Amino acid sequence: MSSFLPTEQRLAVTRQRYPAFPREPAVLVRLIKHIFKRVHDDANAMLRPYGINHPQYNLLMMLYGTEGYVLHPTELGDAAGEKSANITRLTNELCDKGLIARNASAEDRRKVTLTLTPVGVALIESFLPDVCALLERQVGDMQPRDMLVLERLLKKFLAQLERE
Repeated sequence: MSSFLPTEQRLAVTRQRYPAFPREPAVLVRLIKHIFKRVHDDANAMLRPYGINHPQYNLLMMLYGTEGYVLHPTELGDAAGEKSANITRLTNELCDKGLIARNASAEDRRKVTLTLTPVGVALIESFLPDVCALLERQVGDMQPRDMLVLERLLKKFLAQLERE
């Protein structure tokens, strides 16, 4: 039985009780929530041996994907989709592990920069083969063209949300 079947059954009951309830948008939003939870749980399980969790991984990868491995906390929060308070907590954890460094900005000493340390780079490069394998497993036998269509549709959905 599909893990999503109970959700579809509850949506059917909701529509019986309130026929104007929009099934298709509700299914899309709930599917995304289910997918996020599964991706998050799978990533946490894979990352546990490396001593980090999925939110920490996301921050590390945002830094890894920038020139010089440097971002300001606001940029990092925007890139990772995290709130400011969560960025502070996560960056404190990563600093305590020696994976990132917090420094005064070269342009403005009142600003802080977050930089991936050599230890952080080494950690990322040690877990990247496992991350690649997990990503391949997660998409399974989806065809490249299907992934491109899904990517386009999800970007369109995100753009719609950002317009509001």
